[in-house]
Amino acid sequence: MGEGGKLGDPDPRNLYPPPPIPPFVLERQERTALILLITVLAILFAGHLILTALGNAPFAAPYSESSREGDLVVVVGVVEGITPTSTGGHLLLSVNGTRVFLPSPASKEVSLQVNETVRIYGIVQVYEGKKEVVVRSASDVQKDLFP
Repeated sequence: MGEGGKLGDPDPRNLYPPPPIPPFVLERQERTALILLITVLAILFAGHLILTALGNAPFAAPYSESSREGDLVVVVGVVEGITPTSTGGHLLLSVNGTRVFLPSPASKEVSLQVNETVRIYGIVQVYEGKKEVVVRSASDVQKDLFP
C-alpha cells in the first residue's frame, strides 16, 4: 500500500533497490581481532629485522672449556691449522687450540689462511668425545679483524 493509503500507488521508498552489502563485512569483535593480529605480525616482523641486523654478537659468550653443548659462542684468535675432511668438503680449523667445524656450504664461501686472525660464531657440539664449535653460515666467520 502506498503512502496515501491507496492500493496500487507505489511507495517511493521502494523505487530504488537497497544498497548492496559489501561482501566482507566484519563485526566489531572481528575487526578488533584482525587489527590485533596484524599488529602482532608487524611486531614480529620488526623484531626479526632487528635481530637479523644485530647478528650473533650480543648473544654469543666467549668459548671456554666450561661452555656447554648447544651454547652459542664466539672464538677469537689466530687460525693455527686448516684440515679438509675426507668427505663432504668440510673444513676443520684450529683457532687458538679450539676445534672449529666449518661445513661445506660455509667453507666454499670463506677463504681462510693459517695465521689469519678471525672471529667465529658457532654452536658448541661434542663430536667423537671432543668439543668443537660448529659454524652455521659463512657470515659467522669474520676475518682480517686487526690489520
